[in-house]
Amino acid sequence: MFEALREQPWRKLPGLPKGLRVYAVGDVHGRADALESVFARIDADRASRPITRTVEIFLGDYVDRGPASRAVLDLLVARSRLHEVLTLKGNHEVFFLDFLENPSHLEAWRQNGGLATLISYGLKPSLKPSAAEQDELAKELRSAVPPTHLTLLARAPSWFKCGDFFFAHAGVRPGIPLEQQRDDDLLWIRNEFLLHEKAFEKIIVHGHTPVAAPEVHFNRINLDIGAYATGQLACLAADNRSIGFV
Repeated sequence: MFEALREQPWRKLPGLPKGLRVYAVGDVHGRADALESVFARIDADRASRPITRTVEIFLGDYVDRGPASRAVLDLLVARSRLHEVLTLKGNHEVFFLDFLENPSHLEAWRQNGGLATLISYGLKPSLKPSAAEQDELAKELRSAVPPTHLTLLARAPSWFKCGDFFFAHAGVRPGIPLEQQRDDDLLWIRNEFLLHEKAFEKIIVHGHTPVAAPEVHFNRINLDIGAYATGQLACLAADNRSIGFV
């Protein structure tokens, strides 16, 4: 069920091309159950409010922490075959790819929920893997990860803009033109972005920093509601007539 924003922090509704609706979804973090639920909500909304074209944008952090990272990527790959889907890169996708290139990075990944991802692919890591075990785990993971998953992760862009909106995992660095933003900021930034009280070139739709409920500000919208802990995903629905959540 679509719920339009009751109070809008803008003088006029942010614009999108006519006939286009964007659905944007926050950090999934291994919660395949929550992802299936949001797919169903999007499909129901699209059926009840038909429109010419829809684009589903996922804001990154598909893996880690939650129990079903592999299943999440399977679902996103399958979804992209039937719908127009854009999967942006999050910092946890960087952890994943970095480990495949350099197994010694497992310690940093482990501290950020990486062992849950390894387990989801059928691996059996110890709680604190040795250097030799790290090398072996990286080898096993390369064999276990389907090529479609690697393609999704490796080709994921860091940002996308459409109409009056700019989508990125973590946010942007104030004072830098949007198309000149660096991945370090697009995937990792927090306080400098979150505390910025002036307008950006566009409204920034992001995740990365968990909040209790979606936050709608005049210059940004935060869709990370801690799915790995709550089992809930926020989904923004925006077109040239309305903005709200499904």
